[in-house]
Amino acid sequence: MTTSRLEAFSDAVLAIIITIMVLELEVPHEPTLHALAESATGLLTYLLSFVYLGIYWNNHHHLFQLVSRVRGGVLWANLHLLFWLSLVPFTTAWMDEHFAPTPVMVYGVNLTLAALAYLLLQLTVERADGPDSALRQALGRDLKGKISPLIYLFGIIGSLLSVWVGIAAYVLVAVIWLVPDRRMEHYIDANKEPPTLRP
Repeated sequence: MTTSRLEAFSDAVLAIIITIMVLELEVPHEPTLHALAESATGLLTYLLSFVYLGIYWNNHHHLFQLVSRVRGGVLWANLHLLFWLSLVPFTTAWMDEHFAPTPVMVYGVNLTLAALAYLLLQLTVERADGPDSALRQALGRDLKGKISPLIYLFGIIGSLLSVWVGIAAYVLVAVIWLVPDRRMEHYIDANKEPPTLRP
């Protein structure tokens, strides 16, 4: 099976998730800057979640450029990732409604489980492609992927002290992943077959 159908389905799900999130934003009740300022928390939590979904979409796209075959395990691993991402609008809305330790911790748990699901997807793809997996060669040690869940865990525990400790940890992971990760692009460029010359 080719990757195009899986990618199209995943793109559609992520688009729906973002749409649901933006519909959750509360419109100010008055046409004043003061009323808009009261919606600031909702806008900032939406921005953070939007950035996360954008990071997943971007990396998902790059990942499947290196996949040679899609088997049942890859399909289920992809659905597992989409399940945790589909909960982001819920945990974002709860954190916006109640900016308190428990919702911020649950948001962090949601991000952690999505990150672990993405790692599982990578491992499933590598296993499906065999020992010469292009993805394995492109990722190398994948320090960013392995350190992110640890920072999330710090944020979840830190939320008990202050919600801002949790938020700072989640923002830190987003910033780490916002820095362009060119490993897959470099691998694709290095292993691209040269164009055939026509007589």
